[in-house]
Amino acid sequence: MSEKLRILVTGFGPFPGAPYNPTQPLVARLTRLRRPAFTNVELSSHVFPVTYQAVDRELPLALKKHQPHAILMFGLAGRTGYLRVETRARNAITMLWPDAAQTRARKGSISDGADAQRFGPHTAKLLRAAEGTGLDARASRDAGSYLCNYLSWRAIEAVNAGNGPRLAAFVHIPPLARGGAVRRKGFPRITLEELVDAGEAMLLEMVRLARRAA
Repeated sequence: MSEKLRILVTGFGPFPGAPYNPTQPLVARLTRLRRPAFTNVELSSHVFPVTYQAVDRELPLALKKHQPHAILMFGLAGRTGYLRVETRARNAITMLWPDAAQTRARKGSISDGADAQRFGPHTAKLLRAAEGTGLDARASRDAGSYLCNYLSWRAIEAVNAGNGPRLAAFVHIPPLARGGAVRRKGFPRITLEELVDAGEAMLLEMVRLARRAA
């Protein structure tokens, strides 16, 4: 490529039940990485407020501003003790839980007449990259029905439009144990440093995949 490869890395802010969202420091750390593999790569970041309106407003603006070849998105899965690489977005939106602006969805689907949208086979390579760091990482077919799934759906739409990013991926991370917080039984403590290592491995893989796609 004659131009710089552009990768957009995103996270979310706090939301009801999660006053601390570790995707924010994770995204900040990843976009500050300096590696030979990133020599001709422009890493940019965006942290979304946890509202449907913010995703609909800010995703198009971020895509226009950064013009990324690929998007690597992170979200918090509060009841999961391992890293989840999502393989698809469901056409589902919860009507039970409001977003951070106390807005509730008025219907249980994102789009009429659709089932699910897949990210693509590249998610398997991202999963292997994360596993290679020693972290417990697993593929997931269920991104939930909250903002993580909603952003995934909108990002896949942007890829399918053909005039934006060529690749998108969404990764759910577990909560970090902070201030003596109790972790879910049966899962070891996962540190921010471990998440950064896994995130870096997936980011490096995304760079390779985006170069081929471009």
